[in-house]
Amino acid sequence: MGGIVIKGCEIFRQGAFVSSDVEVLDGVISRIRPGIVPGEGVSVYNFNNCLLIPGLVDVHVHLREPGFSYKETIRSGSEAAARSGYSAVCAMPNLDPVPEDAATLAQELDIIARDAVIDVLPYGAITRGQKGGALADMSAMAARVCGFSDDGHGVQSADMMREAMLEAKRLGKPIAAHCEDNSLLRGGYIHEGGYARAHGHRGICSESEWGPIARDIALLRETGCAYHVCHISTKESAELIRRAKAEGLDISCETGPHYLLLSDADLEEDGRFKMNPPLRSEADRRALIDALLDGTIDMIATDHAPHSAEEKSRGLEGSAFGITGLETAFPVLWTGLVETGILSRERLVELMSLAPARRFGIESGIEVGRSATFAVFDTETTYTIEPERFASHGRATPFAGREVRGRCVLNILRGLEVWRA
Repeated sequence: MGGIVIKGCEIFRQGAFVSSDVEVLDGVISRIRPGIVPGEGVSVYNFNNCLLIPGLVDVHVHLREPGFSYKETIRSGSEAAARSGYSAVCAMPNLDPVPEDAATLAQELDIIARDAVIDVLPYGAITRGQKGGALADMSAMAARVCGFSDDGHGVQSADMMREAMLEAKRLGKPIAAHCEDNSLLRGGYIHEGGYARAHGHRGICSESEWGPIARDIALLRETGCAYHVCHISTKESAELIRRAKAEGLDISCETGPHYLLLSDADLEEDGRFKMNPPLRSEADRRALIDALLDGTIDMIATDHAPHSAEEKSRGLEGSAFGITGLETAFPVLWTGLVETGILSRERLVELMSLAPARRFGIESGIEVGRSATFAVFDTETTYTIEPERFASHGRATPFAGREVRGRCVLNILRGLEVWRA
């Protein structure tokens, strides 16, 4: 495999950034210290004033294959992730066929083995067809999945969720819950707030999210499984999870960059602002920031959900739910939270790399003797987010045209270069 030496970076290790060189030999970090003199045949990368951090981990992406490859493929989605500094992503099961047993999961795994350019870890479904009527064959999938989810659909039955939690507990895998009460949606498609009232749109109430979280926390007390809440967007959700953690329950959660940086006050009559859950109020956004700072929110995930241009061209009411997120996440968070002093750069690495890896059993960290899996980011050069330049098939993002810093310039996975700008 040969070797490489990387010079000129600040390196994140043991919770802090230090100026040092890194040497990689045969896919393993062999030395971390200033002034490394490379041996014969070793490639040298010189990066001035860049950050070298553990590869990012996104536990919530939609890669759309098999079944919906016109929206995204495992190759295009994993290439988008590689360009963005991710070493691993966890792929949601709203596919065709839904991975609900060994045979259907095998179809997705075959494509991953053939086409993925980084690590793609699939979820298995909680229920067959994600329809909520019968439990999927979780046992048959457990060895090959990162967890179980019906993302895109809330499990409406408390009895079904209890059964799933007990089985997940037995198998030692987390439940990643899309919390949404269908009975409270009432045809809504954006947040039930000021913008909806002012522009005559049907709103989605906050209780449709936090109600199922409250239900599942009660079930968690019974079952003791590892429980992860997907894409929280409301202040009530954050408070419920904060209290559950104070009880000592095995609960974690994620939110997305768009919920931290945007609110319904930023909405435009454009499908690139439509996602599920929707952008909430400014009070909700501020509560999520607080939850990020106090540790209630464990990690940031993109909920990367690409659609075709036609599906996103029908305005707020008619467009499909979902935005692309992998290629914007780090730069918008760096620019919007770190450079503004809201979040430390160390905390951002924790939220986007170490914490998701730890929760979902993925190797992470930069130490001598470990697999060389890391990314280098240029956080000084300003550029404009241009969706037409994305590797993802999805182009819909509310951050289009935004000036940011934080471009990935190198991505190394187990010693192999998977992206270089």
